[in-house]
Amino acid sequence: MRVLLVEDDSALSLGVARALQREGWQVDVLADGMAACAEGLVGQFDMAVLDLGLPRRDGMEVLRFWRKQGAKLPVLLLTARDDVRDRVQGLDAGADDYLVKPFDIPELLARLRALKRRSDGRVDDTLQLGPLTMDLQHKELRCNGERVRLSPREFALTEMLMAKPGRVVPKELIVSTLSNWEADFSENSVEVYVHRLRKRFGELGVVIKTVRGFGYVMEVAEPGAAPADAHP
Repeated sequence: MRVLLVEDDSALSLGVARALQREGWQVDVLADGMAACAEGLVGQFDMAVLDLGLPRRDGMEVLRFWRKQGAKLPVLLLTARDDVRDRVQGLDAGADDYLVKPFDIPELLARLRALKRRSDGRVDDTLQLGPLTMDLQHKELRCNGERVRLSPREFALTEMLMAKPGRVVPKELIVSTLSNWEADFSENSVEVYVHRLRKRFGELGVVIKTVRGFGYVMEVAEPGAAPADAHP
């Protein structure tokens, strides 16, 4: 999952970003509202954590701008304003949740997981595809109860594919989601990771198919079907 974090308090921003990264999420960090207005529209984010007290343009202005421009990403507001009117104003402006500072990191993570479940139309932190079961909270993938060990990026890519079974996940979206400010993740990297996962999951009854020019589809293998294309 890729999160846009907009917070001008550098110490708080660093702490939240590290906590999100420990969860296996990719985090893009911004410190002012003007930059957030543009980035929230062009970036491929699963959700945003948005502080209200930002320089240049405050968080409420950013939120209203995003919604006016049609941005649908879930938004969790952070604020030091513990007033019912402020919370109502933020929710009416298009926020999906609200957290008052100071807050506990575990609560923030739980709220973000809940937002992701709702945006995916799920009721829990589990993805299921054939014999594969993914526990998003504990970052585990199991096949018929047996743990499948994956690297953090392999897990993130598998999560993207399992979240949309039978549907194409664009290669550009994968590149965007698995990249961050410190490390580039190219289309060639995607192909390498897909090749690894295809070999592993082919033995488990799940295939990753290439849709040329678009991206990849993950689905349960048909009984007796030939192995998927060996080329990513």
